Amino acid sequence: MTAEARAKNIKVLIFDVDGVLTDGQIFVIPGSDGHGIEAKGFCAHDGLGISLGRMGGLRIGIITKRQSRTVAIRANDLKLEFVYQGQAHKMDAINEILAKTHIGISQLCYVGDDIIDLPVMRQCGLAIAPANARAEVKAIAHYVTPNRGGFGAGRDAIDFILSAQGTLQKVVEQYLDESSSNAATADVGVGNM
Repeated sequence: MTAEARAKNIKVLIFDVDGVLTDGQIFVIPGSDGHGIEAKGFCAHDGLGISLGRMGGLRIGIITKRQSRTVAIRANDLKLEFVYQGQAHKMDAINEILAKTHIGISQLCYVGDDIIDLPVMRQCGLAIAPANARAEVKAIAHYVTPNRGGFGAGRDAIDFILSAQGTLQKVVEQYLDESSSNAATADVGVGNM
């Protein structure tokens, strides 16, 4: 089955975070209390893409092994439906998501970049790897994005799915429609400021 054919069936899209929605770098800034403050950079293209995906009917979330306040803030900004942090075995979270959404694993897309993502990617309906993914991950991916993680790979994945489903242009026009209240509030993040 082609990647496009697989994409037509996708209802839920789950991203890894580090190396997929970020470039994989983790900045630790020393705090005055002796603890570090973690900072990451996220791509605005991915954020807008998540809004488009949601408007196109996708249910979207993240699963990551790390625990990060930065990720929690960004997930809140993006209005992600599924947010799982501290997940050493990501299939546990996937099984929970499948139970909540009442879909089969063939209707789930997962975007990952490293070996921790392999168990999910081996089973899901559409496995996507960003351009900077490890070789083992690219080898099993159904689709490899043109852009690297943290530089639009998430948007590439969403555009690929919506394009295969024949809804990308419609969703873009809906987003641009000044009278659409959904579009006006789709990606208004505040960064918890």
